Amino acid sequence: MRVEIWSDIACPWCYVGKARFEKALAAFPHRDEVEVVHRSFELDPDRAKGDAQPVITMLTGKYGMSEAQAQAGEDNLGAQAAAEGLDYRTRDRDHGNTFDMHRLLHLAKEHGRQDELIQIFYRANFAEERSVFTEGDERLVELAVEAGLDAGAVRMVLADPQAYADAVRADEREAAQLGANGVPFFVLDRTYGVSGAQPAEVFSQALTQAWGERSPLRLVDQGDAGACGPDGCAVPQHG
Repeated sequence: MRVEIWSDIACPWCYVGKARFEKALAAFPHRDEVEVVHRSFELDPDRAKGDAQPVITMLTGKYGMSEAQAQAGEDNLGAQAAAEGLDYRTRDRDHGNTFDMHRLLHLAKEHGRQDELIQIFYRANFAEERSVFTEGDERLVELAVEAGLDAGAVRMVLADPQAYADAVRADEREAAQLGANGVPFFVLDRTYGVSGAQPAEVFSQALTQAWGERSPLRLVDQGDAGACGPDGCAVPQHG
């Protein structure tokens, strides 16, 4: 079974939702037969690269809330993250463009390191003092190398704005086609969708239901036909 997760590194609920989903997946009897694929979704696609600002400033400007309201929201998210065993800085975080990180996640997918990299990006953005938005490409190279990627390959991607750009845009178009206008958005076997950072129990129920309702293969029998198997290939007999 395949589970696709649309998310953005700048999305705190994606950070929390991933932990809740993984808690459910760890307890799922068929967890070793579940493939998890991370898909791209940008919350702020029009923001220029390098244009970073404090999270509180972004929240007050985008949603029209007061600084006190914005800070209360961050404090709540910090508590939600802590309940899942996650570190979360509720003060002095910044916000910026995540397009390059999504491009690197597609590189990581080709090398089987996608889950490792997205978790490292989350940790760097939400738990560490150093910014993933203001320190330039070398900060992203450092994090990608930590996830097991080759530094030279990472630098090549970052130096070419078109590298994996189409893959990111394709993910985003697909999200729109599936009706996802926010993240995190989980799609199980292209049959069930789970929106938001739901409790682990909801993910457990969705995994169980999706697994149980997988369509078995239906064989269309058109009589004897040539085929090959472990014992060799059938040879037509002519009377």
